[in-house]
Amino acid sequence: MKILVHVLFFLCLSPYLVKSLSPSLNDDVLGLIVFKADVLDPNGKLNSWNEDDEYPCKWEGVTCSPRSNRVTELVLDGFGLSGRLGRGLLQLQYLQKLSLAKNNLTGSLSLSLAQLSDLRILDLSENALSGSVSSDFFGQCGSLRSISLANNQFSDQIPDSLASCATLVSVNFSGNRFLGLPPQGLWSLPALTTLDLSDNILEGEIPEGIEALTNLSVISLRKNQFSGVVPDGFGKCSLLRTMHLSKNLLSGPLPSTMQKLKLCTEVVLSSNTFTEVVPEWIGEMSSLEVLDISENNFTGQIPDSIGKLQFLKILNVSKNALSGSLPEAVSSCVNLLAFDVSSNTLMGNLPSWVFNLGLEQLLISNNRFSGDIGSVLSSPTEISRKNLVTLDVSQNDLSGEIPYAIGDLASLQFLNIARNAFCGGIPVNIGGLKMLRVLDLSENQFNGSIPNTIGNCSSLMFLSFAHNEVTGMVPASLSNLVYLQIVDLSYNELTGNLPKQLADLVHLQSFDVAHNQLQGELPAGGFFNTISPSSVSGNPALCGATVGRSCSAVMPKPIVLNPNSTDDTPGTIPQSFTRRKNILSISALVAIGAAAAIVIGVIAITVLNLHVRASASRSAVALAFSGGDDFSQSSSTDGDSGKLVMFSGDPDFSIGTHSLLNKDCELGRGGFGAVYQTTLKNGLSVAIKKLTVSSLVKSQDDFEKEVRKLGKIRHGNLVALNGYYWTPSLQLLIYEFVSGGNLYKHLHESSAGKYPNWNNRFNILLGVAKGLSHLHERNVIHYNVKSSNILIDSSGEPKVADYGLARLLPLLDRYVLSSKIQSALGYMAPEFSCKNFKITEKCDLYAFGVLVLEIVTGRRPVEYMEDDVVVLCDMVRGALEGGSIEECVDARLEGKFPLEEAIPLLKLGLICTSQVPSNRPDMAEVVKILELVRRPSEIPDDSADLC
Repeated sequence: MKILVHVLFFLCLSPYLVKSLSPSLNDDVLGLIVFKADVLDPNGKLNSWNEDDEYPCKWEGVTCSPRSNRVTELVLDGFGLSGRLGRGLLQLQYLQKLSLAKNNLTGSLSLSLAQLSDLRILDLSENALSGSVSSDFFGQCGSLRSISLANNQFSDQIPDSLASCATLVSVNFSGNRFLGLPPQGLWSLPALTTLDLSDNILEGEIPEGIEALTNLSVISLRKNQFSGVVPDGFGKCSLLRTMHLSKNLLSGPLPSTMQKLKLCTEVVLSSNTFTEVVPEWIGEMSSLEVLDISENNFTGQIPDSIGKLQFLKILNVSKNALSGSLPEAVSSCVNLLAFDVSSNTLMGNLPSWVFNLGLEQLLISNNRFSGDIGSVLSSPTEISRKNLVTLDVSQNDLSGEIPYAIGDLASLQFLNIARNAFCGGIPVNIGGLKMLRVLDLSENQFNGSIPNTIGNCSSLMFLSFAHNEVTGMVPASLSNLVYLQIVDLSYNELTGNLPKQLADLVHLQSFDVAHNQLQGELPAGGFFNTISPSSVSGNPALCGATVGRSCSAVMPKPIVLNPNSTDDTPGTIPQSFTRRKNILSISALVAIGAAAAIVIGVIAITVLNLHVRASASRSAVALAFSGGDDFSQSSSTDGDSGKLVMFSGDPDFSIGTHSLLNKDCELGRGGFGAVYQTTLKNGLSVAIKKLTVSSLVKSQDDFEKEVRKLGKIRHGNLVALNGYYWTPSLQLLIYEFVSGGNLYKHLHESSAGKYPNWNNRFNILLGVAKGLSHLHERNVIHYNVKSSNILIDSSGEPKVADYGLARLLPLLDRYVLSSKIQSALGYMAPEFSCKNFKITEKCDLYAFGVLVLEIVTGRRPVEYMEDDVVVLCDMVRGALEGGSIEECVDARLEGKFPLEEAIPLLKLGLICTSQVPSNRPDMAEVVKILELVRRPSEIPDDSADLC
């Protein structure tokens, strides 16, 4: 307890008064206890830190000198700590290593290294520290050898005082928002071996003075705004092993002095504006393992000297203006694993040596290669020893057939041969590609049928045979591909019925069979309940609600005409008819048949019109009732027409029934049914949701109980439910009408210049969060959060629609339930793939996280690229790990957004989409976080860690 009193006293003292505390106290224990008081420790990692201990040497993360028992190292990496860096650390006067990486620490650096004169290693990377780094921080950096502030949110300029740290060996400031010119003295620190300034907003030219860094081994300046030429001085950094200058504004030719870098193993210069030819001297950099000069303006041919690079593993010259053929000298690069020459103007036949290198990745797409590569791949003994994982030869002029031996490429995961002139059938042996995830054979001249063995490609996620001449039926074995997400079989000559088992593919996101000759009823359930009409168009014999053609419940048995029959048994023609079979001519029979068809059609249309009018009349009567009960509502029950309940008690309620029959009044369709707009007698517009899941709806009592519960919910960010109508075969939900359309259309379908600005997007997110929080407080789970269910009113405020409707259905198999409601793939939480799961608010949190990423990036949750499928969560998470998360913000905003808001929102989206439900915050917490991000100046010091 004595120490606690001193701790409280310490918190009120200046750092100078701290030094005057009684020497009888252990300064290290005191300093660490004060440090602990400034942070939150949700995982209990600091529980061993006992204030009554004489020394802290046995505490978790603490290392002491065995002689003095003074703390020399404090390593708390990945402890999950949050809060601010307190002044307690300044008590650790003998500290040599301080590492607090991979935590959630916030705030600015208010400490001064001058008070830790023995500090050699400082690692504060992968936190959420922000603000500028003051010059005082490096005022007297003493014996500092290594410093890492990587992957934080520091801004402003790198202080000039850093250049005074003459003993620095390693500097890593990557993944921040440092801007302007780096300190001039930084380029001449004599002991520096590693310099990483990547992923910032730094600018200016790399000075010739870099030649002073004679000990430099690693330099990474990627993803900044450095301009000018690469200085000759690099040639004097003879110990350089890694040189990353990609994604800058560098230009001009490469300096010939680079050939002196005999120890260099990695040169990455991609995404700049370098010009002229790829120099022949590149072959003199004899230790190169990685050479990436992609996305520049290099011209000419690939130099033969590359064949000298015996250690080369990765060669990427894609997206330049290179011409000519592939030089055979490259075949000498016996260690080559990845070869990418895509998007150039290379031509000629594809040489056989390309497939004899043992490559893992071969990408030659978007060139002018021609010839038959089937013969190159035809030898099973040759192909079986290949390690190919990626083969992309798309967008060339290649021809020939796919060899049978293609199935021996056991490691192949990505095969794209689209947009060529390949022909022949699809080999049966393709089923041997067990690891294949992407198969794109589109826009070729393939014929024959799809082999049943395709069902053996058990890892397949993307499949396209579009724009070919494929015939036959869609094989039922496709239903074995449980990971299948995208299927495109459009523009072929497929026939027969679609296999019903396809409805069991729970991950299916797109299934396009447009413009074939398919027939029969579409599969029922799963993805096919919400399939886009355009995906099945151009198949006149297909039927089902999606294509707007009803399917006959029972097909009539065909009449068998047997002219040899001698009796009038069923299925034969009576003799009296056969004896006169030649009296009528063929033309007469055709005319009679046509007339009969016309008569039958007229009768059918008449009956249908009568039926519709009768139904409309009954509906109009049913919806004209009024009354009252204990729920402050108007209601009416009619044995024939059903029951109408209005929660407002407004007797002036009437709907023109034509609204439910007239397509012009339809607003849209979702997993539950169609929505129509109509107007009441008093002029008020309402939205009517006509449920199309009648067979799944609970009993009337349960249905009314759930709807009444939803009707009591009122919030400014929720679409109000005003009433309902019930019959056993028809259920209607009556909502307020929101005039501004849905968020999906605003984000993804607005014309240029009319996309939501940053303030609009932030307000929408905050409003949606408040609406969902209100639902969760009332134990209502939305379950179907997606951008098309976020409506925008006339004042720009968001209103969440379709909430709580999952409770109207009985307990179903999770796949059936998800297919009925979760129509927009990409929002579904990963726990739905588990056999037993419980629907909780955390499902909404996952979908909300996806929505956050969708709003900030302007991209759909799942996008289908030409040769890839991009999942938004994975893309943003990868960008965060790669230090380029700010690039994820919607480019249409043209930089008109505050990074201090955008990046926390992206991180919030990733937290909400955590694979583990318990790691996702509550929606009430999300609202607080959003409010703090929006108003950082109002955050009190003791709560800033909430960000």
